[in-house]
Amino acid sequence: MKIKEMSLRDLALYISDHLRKHGVDVVLSGGACVTIHTENKYISYDLDFVPLHYTKRSKIRDILEEIGFVEEGRHFRNPQTQFFIEFLAPPLAVGEEPVKEIAEIRSGDLLLKLLSPTDCVKDRLAAYYHWNDNQALEQALLVCRDQAVDLKEVERWSENEEMGDKFREFKRMLRK
Repeated sequence: MKIKEMSLRDLALYISDHLRKHGVDVVLSGGACVTIHTENKYISYDLDFVPLHYTKRSKIRDILEEIGFVEEGRHFRNPQTQFFIEFLAPPLAVGEEPVKEIAEIRSGDLLLKLLSPTDCVKDRLAAYYHWNDNQALEQALLVCRDQAVDLKEVERWSENEEMGDKFREFKRMLRK
């Protein structure tokens, strides 16, 4: 399949697998996880990857150039797709806590590691809690409505983030 024909999910699989084959293990986070976990009910155009280990940006740039992605500022773009790639600094964390569970999607020989639905909700709620990002709140609600999410774990994490009141507001919205 050509890059211009790939969905976000297919492109994430392709990029992740290409990086892995070159020794760079990454996990997809952010809004792209929402897109995947909700089967496109929300569309992100930004694929945020977090390397599991420190990797020089020049190494990532060289690997991505092999598949037509060019560095433009902090992003990597390919003229064949509207999606763009960004790399966030490790460690893989949600708020103040490291991510404990990494989900995987396989398609044929391709492998994509991504935030679990529960950690995806925490990731989106972190943006809501700390930056009042209402779009991220809506994304967290979408994932909860489409996936099995451990709300007790989200509540525990929210309390550790000192955001119990905002979590209770989120839970009320989820019941609507």
